[in-house]
Amino acid sequence: MDSASPARVLVVDDDPMVAEVVTGYLRRGGFDVEYAADGPAALEAAASSRPDLVVLDLMLPGMDGLEVCRRLRATGPVPVIMLTARGEEEDRITGLEVGADDYVTKPFSPRELVLRVGSVLRRSRAAGPAAGSAGPAGTLLEAAGIRLDPATRRATRDGDELALTLREFDLLAYFLRHPDRAHTREVLMREVWGWDFGDLSTVTVHVRRLRGKIEDDPARPLLIRTVWGVGYRFEPGRPAAPVPDGTVADGMVVGGTVVGGTVADGTVVTTRSAGGQP
Repeated sequence: MDSASPARVLVVDDDPMVAEVVTGYLRRGGFDVEYAADGPAALEAAASSRPDLVVLDLMLPGMDGLEVCRRLRATGPVPVIMLTARGEEEDRITGLEVGADDYVTKPFSPRELVLRVGSVLRRSRAAGPAAGSAGPAGTLLEAAGIRLDPATRRATRDGDELALTLREFDLLAYFLRHPDRAHTREVLMREVWGWDFGDLSTVTVHVRRLRGKIEDDPARPLLIRTVWGVGYRFEPGRPAAPVPDGTVADGMVVGGTVVGGTVADGTVVTTRSAGGQP
């Protein structure tokens, strides 16, 4: 995207009233907006001239927003903000898992949507430094066999290319720049997403997806640890803690002793003696 020209936003919604409001606010916000009323029209518009961002309704006739998002992402990285009238968390998480960068639940504030569009666009410019940058954009980031090049937006693990979304790349870059520190979901949302508001399940889903790409066993992560009651900690140099035979590594009391170690999702728990002392 030419920094001198307005970002092109494709709005996909079959409700003419919602589409009119959204496109109006975005245009007043300085964006070049194109509108599509259904999935096939959206894919055709994106193929003709690739947008810088897509505002995509989940409930579309014929082809729903999830399928549109999958097909858009299959052709290359493009930021997607999903609109949904559904209140169920499962629908929102599904949207994030197919590649949406964010979602907004109807009814929503058009001004908030414009702010989110601007935030996602700033974070998704591939030529710029990754989010949470604490140094030059060209500084390579390496740990635990992972190598990130913020300048080219390429990531590898043990020499194999990692297929990361824009947000997954930024999240991993932030972890690499700040290892061995506990980060709350609120901090990660602010530093990686650039938002002081939003549903924290966005962070949770992206951490889960990132674990699936960098951990040997995502069900028992050793790199991105869950810190109980806090958030997450990236531990590139910590070896796996052995679990004694005959114990259950879930932090539960077994025979008067609280078993220490790591639970299945990587949560760090505290080892205590039979007397209950740390």
